[in-house]
This record gives sequence, C-alpha cells and structure tokens, in this order.
Amino acid sequence: MPGCQSYPAYVAWLALNANPTDVVLALTSNFAEWGGYCSTIASALREDYAFTDEACGFFDFFAEPAPELDEKAAAAMRAGQVDDELVRRYSRLLKYYEASFWNTLGATS
Repeated sequence: MPGCQSYPAYVAWLALNANPTDVVLALTSNFAEWGGYCSTIASALREDYAFTDEACGFFDFFAEPAPELDEKAAAAMRAGQVDDELVRRYSRLLKYYEASFWNTLGATS
C-alpha cells in the first residue's frame, strides 16, 4: 500500500541526503511521540480488549522513555551544526508520513 511506504521512504531519503545532526534531532522528536502513541495503544488494548502483558509487549517496549537516546541526540547536537528550520521541516514531514501510514491501514480494515 503506497500510503504505508511514504514514512520508510522518507527516512531513507533523510539518511542519504540530509545533515546527520538534523536527522538525529528530527527522529528523536518523532520517536518521543511514537512512545506516547505506544503507551496509549497498550492501555487501550488492555482495557478495551483484555490483551495480556505479553500481547502488549511490543507497545510496552516502545512506550518506555529512552533517556540514553535523548543524551545521544544532545551529544550529536553539541557536536554538529543544526539548521532549526530543516529540523522542524523534517519533523513535520515525519509526522505527516507516519499519519499517512496509519490512515492507510485504517482505510483498508
């Protein structure tokens, strides 16, 4: 499904074309939001569908904060030059393409 391909294709484009420091910051922002989504999904699966802890393991794993990743992102920011405008653009597009992924899945169910 094309709507599911835009996010990974954009991440690949960033890896090949963008300043690594800008990409690290954009992805760190995206992963932080992803963690919030995972927490919400795990809670809903347990409360609304009686899923077990084992069944929610994937979402639980990504719902946990990752302070070591945040520290690595901060170190990357200190080590390189950051283009704030590009980081915002990359972050915004990552959100858009991720939403496209989920909307595509929702449209096919």
